[in-house]
Amino acid sequence: MKTQRTQRRVLTAVVAAALTLCTATGAFAQASGTTGGTTTDTTSAGNANGGGLPQIQQQGDVSFTSGGVGQDESKALRAAQSQWPLSLRFTGPGSDFLADVKVQVVDAHGASVLDAKSRGPYMLVRLRPGRYTVHATYKDREQTKPVSVTGKGTTRAAFAWNTQ
Repeated sequence: MKTQRTQRRVLTAVVAAALTLCTATGAFAQASGTTGGTTTDTTSAGNANGGGLPQIQQQGDVSFTSGGVGQDESKALRAAQSQWPLSLRFTGPGSDFLADVKVQVVDAHGASVLDAKSRGPYMLVRLRPGRYTVHATYKDREQTKPVSVTGKGTTRAAFAWNTQ
């Protein structure tokens, strides 16, 4: 009788462990980008870059990533700034972080090289060295800043709005 009880407990423990392992494996595959995760997926969970950095996107010759709403993503973006030629930051009153900022980068010839919406307070942009104008619009209020991109991690521009 005691042997049967022990066998049932062992069997129950094995089944529970197997179910836990299957569930964890599925969650890992989803988080690592093994299933899903495309270049248009802007969530960290669909990101194959690792380290909490949001998915890198492409528009023509320009690569960019944006985000920073969560602590891990924010930390990853700040750490990556030195590897990107242009770093943008968007804040509201009291230095509150903003998202959904419309960003347009125009080259010296007046051609738009990037037209995107920031998914958080940070946007990192990889573009060729040169002079550009950054137009950032939040709640129909546009700010414009000239920037001169010379190399990785050297150009930063901060935009602040008084409206939330």
